[in-house]
Amino acid sequence: MQRILIVEDSATMRALLVSALDEMPTPVKITETESGFEALRVLPRQRFDLILTDINMADINGLELVSFVKSNETYRSIPLVIVSTEGSDRDRDKGLSLGADAYLVKPFDPEELRQIAQDLLSRAPRSNEG
Repeated sequence: MQRILIVEDSATMRALLVSALDEMPTPVKITETESGFEALRVLPRQRFDLILTDINMADINGLELVSFVKSNETYRSIPLVIVSTEGSDRDRDKGLSLGADAYLVKPFDPEELRQIAQDLLSRAPRSNEG
C-alpha cells in the first residue's frame, strides 16, 4: 500500500484532501500533519510515496518544506504536490522551481487531485512497509 503525507494547517482542507484521495482506484494510507514542523518530525519515522503540502502555514511554510525535502538525499525522490490558495504564476513558478512535481490551486477539483496523485504514485517506487 502506498503512503501519502498531507501537510495542511486547516482541518477542513485536510478532510477534503483525505476525502478526495480515499476515492483513488488503488488504496492508500494517509498520514495527516498540521504543520511543516510536524511533517519534519514524521518524515524520518516512515516512508512516504507522495507528499501534499499547503504553502501558508504558521511555523515552516510549504515552500520551506519543499526545499528541505528536495535538498535531502533521503527524501528527494518523493513526489511532492503543493495545494495552495496562492495561485499566481510567480507562486506556481517558485514552488515548481524548488522541486514540487505539481501545483494545484484551491479550491481544487477532487478528480484532478486524484489524477495528479495517481500519476505521481504510478511513477514512484513502492515504499517499504514500516
